[in-house]
Amino acid sequence: MSASEDQVDIKDDLTDAFGSLGGTSGSSGGGGSGGSGYYTGTGVGGGATGVGAIGQLANGYGSSYHSYTASMVTDRHAAEYNMRHKNRGLALIFNHENFDVPTLKSRAGTNVDCENLARVLKQLDFDVKIFKDCSFHKLKQHIEWASQQDHKDNDCILVAVLSHGELGYIYAKDVQYKLDQIWSYFTPQHCPTLAGKPKLFFIQACQGDRLDPGVMMRRTTRTETDGESSMSYKIPLHADFLIAYSTIPGYYSWRNTTRGSWFMQSLCAELAANGKRLDMLTLLTFVCQRVAVDFESCTPDNPEMHQQKQIPCITTMLTRILRFAEKTALR
Repeated sequence: MSASEDQVDIKDDLTDAFGSLGGTSGSSGGGGSGGSGYYTGTGVGGGATGVGAIGQLANGYGSSYHSYTASMVTDRHAAEYNMRHKNRGLALIFNHENFDVPTLKSRAGTNVDCENLARVLKQLDFDVKIFKDCSFHKLKQHIEWASQQDHKDNDCILVAVLSHGELGYIYAKDVQYKLDQIWSYFTPQHCPTLAGKPKLFFIQACQGDRLDPGVMMRRTTRTETDGESSMSYKIPLHADFLIAYSTIPGYYSWRNTTRGSWFMQSLCAELAANGKRLDMLTLLTFVCQRVAVDFESCTPDNPEMHQQKQIPCITTMLTRILRFAEKTALR
């Protein structure tokens, strides 16, 4: 998509910041100017203090003397994840359009994102479940339910959240919460049947209020290990997670009111075209390319927000190549 193709209307390019277009985010401790407070409880693992994917995943998991065991789902040094289980797995989509928080505007275009994402995930054989405008309490109930399921016959799990956000926080219908309150339910000690399997999270939300004006481009040791692959082995609690943010920390995430967000448009296009051909990290590289190259904000009546750019941010703790094998060929 060229920049001109995104210029449907000068009001069509919005951001998923917690405030109005062009506003500034409040401090993470106060829920924004005039907004609600945020949920300060924890998911499963205790208090949350870190910011960002890695910091929040680690929150609540200090030194521990516990020992956990889970069934081995792939050989120790296998190059690829075992994606030949009976089922692909659950895909939970939390689609937030309307909010109880007075400072939060409705997210026009999010239903397009939700429908497109659900369609491509079903094509990839996921069992898709959509939840609309959940309160934090209901959202946590759905997450807890998913973590308590038996995933023994599933390849992986996928969770997508489409909402407003700011640095380190994302909004449910009623309050904001830290993202580790979703992820922490799926670590091996809480969800052992997903141990060693990919846990994929896609977050469409702002992470701050900074703008990216872009830049004009002009042409001018080897590690040894002991043991065989068939032997038992230990993995870190936070291995096999992948978190894909629509934007980098501190920055706006853009959404077109008729076509949906730039990130979800690009993700759905790549999954539809290459979801069963490319491995996940290669595919997400091309998602980043689409967002970075093909999109630019069009708000000429607001010069500060006009002709701005965006780049997704991928945090990966995957330990193998992830590729969605064709399910019909495996049955």
